[in-house]
Amino acid sequence: MRSSIWKYFLGPLALAGGRLPERTQRAWSRRAHLMMHHTWLLVLGAVLLIAGLAAAAFYYGSRPTALTFAVPGTNTEDVRLVQALAAQFVRDRASIRLKPDTVPGPAQSAAAIDDETADLAVVRSDLPMPKSGLAVAVLRQNVVVMIVPAAGSEAKAKPAKAANGQAKTSGRSGKSEKIEKIEDLPGRRIGIIGRGSTPNNTEVLNVILRQYEIPPDKVTIVPIDSENVRAALRKDPVDVIVTVGPVTSRYITDAIASASTDKEQPTFIAIGAAEAIASRLPAYESAELKEGVFGGKKPLPDDSVETIAFNHYIVARRGLSESRVSDFTRQLFGVRQALQHDYPAIAKIEKPDTDKDAAVQAHPGAAAYLDNDQKTFFDRYSDLLYWSMIAMGFLGSAITWVASYTKADERIRRMRVIEYLLDVVRKARIAQTFEEIERLRTEVDEVLKRTLREVEHNELDEPALMAFSLALDQAQLALSDRRSTLAARGMQERIETVPAAGAAAAASGLHASGAETASTEAMPLRFAAKAAEQG
Repeated sequence: MRSSIWKYFLGPLALAGGRLPERTQRAWSRRAHLMMHHTWLLVLGAVLLIAGLAAAAFYYGSRPTALTFAVPGTNTEDVRLVQALAAQFVRDRASIRLKPDTVPGPAQSAAAIDDETADLAVVRSDLPMPKSGLAVAVLRQNVVVMIVPAAGSEAKAKPAKAANGQAKTSGRSGKSEKIEKIEDLPGRRIGIIGRGSTPNNTEVLNVILRQYEIPPDKVTIVPIDSENVRAALRKDPVDVIVTVGPVTSRYITDAIASASTDKEQPTFIAIGAAEAIASRLPAYESAELKEGVFGGKKPLPDDSVETIAFNHYIVARRGLSESRVSDFTRQLFGVRQALQHDYPAIAKIEKPDTDKDAAVQAHPGAAAYLDNDQKTFFDRYSDLLYWSMIAMGFLGSAITWVASYTKADERIRRMRVIEYLLDVVRKARIAQTFEEIERLRTEVDEVLKRTLREVEHNELDEPALMAFSLALDQAQLALSDRRSTLAARGMQERIETVPAAGAAAAASGLHASGAETASTEAMPLRFAAKAAEQG
């Protein structure tokens, strides 16, 4: 059984078409036997193996994790902010690193989460959210600001002239050119600020128009580049400017400046049905432009204005582990102070709604950190530690069983040797010829040689060696006694066939010789060498 086991382990190491040299096989077998005789070495090896695996797992787990972050290229401020976050994480040697991935627009950003080509993404709540995306943070709140340029400003469209040179009315009976509410928008030129996101912002305007039952085709949409607001408005003036973004956005400031004159400031249109829109469409929420939020010589607006808003979210894949999302959330909120001077918008990052009935569900990892319910090391790996301890118990039992099995095999083999020597004693006592005695002695000598080799290789312990020595002494003594008995018997037969005097003398001489031989052969093995020296 054991030899087949060693062949199994040594077989793959044999050269192609041949076998390992016999000397190498013996050396390896000898080392394996030594290992099996020292259970503590096996236990120590198992402990070192487990410690090595644990160290490797710790090293692998402590390496920085790179997460791909999809960000729409339509908003350069978002791109710069994500790049700044990535750079700051590297400077802080954080456990989470970011790989910014600029995509064409918000729709592609959401698709990257569903396609699993990105781990994190910036998405808009007014557009279809990714099915496998969960909120990590509110990047910013976007409010809808509807600005009516002051008369004479560079952004104000010039009224059409009638034949008599007077300004035309809006086409409705009794209605002037002044725009005070949303119901005055039909027939107007509406400029929508945006870059690649202009179609998305147009949809926001359409939501408002549908709420007031104004067909979208009753207004004229004029796209305005968010990077060159004033130049675009000078070139193509409008009646109303619609902006969608944070109240601190640069393009809102540019739009207000373009819609103002030295003597007159623009006005703002309130969305009175904001709460109704928010109730009907959960992606939107009712908001308010606080009095004086835009500043200026005369703070604008001069009174609070009701409007609607929606959020830009940072979302993570549902399949991303809670620990990684939790670490990213901690790092995100931790670097706000360091980046706030260069990127003021980062101060507006807020925690998402972590309630289970939230419109946009929060990622469990982010919710755990934000709600101070983050799992500790033992909470996170308690199951792993529990099963590891069970596995170590099974492994220890297996090692003990292997060691016991090997030792049991050795004990059986040694017992067979002792039983063989005892069988030699039995055969020696009934041997009828000197040839049988010599054959048994030769076999005993071979057993002695093999045992001496095992002693040389430290393969026998003290109790086994003592038992073997005792059995060998008995075998040697039995062979010597039987040899003497056969010699005496032969002498007796010869005496009966020779004259009495000569027979007596011969019998006396042979008896003395046989007795001396028997005495020498019966001497125990451990005194043989000493007796030889004295002889």
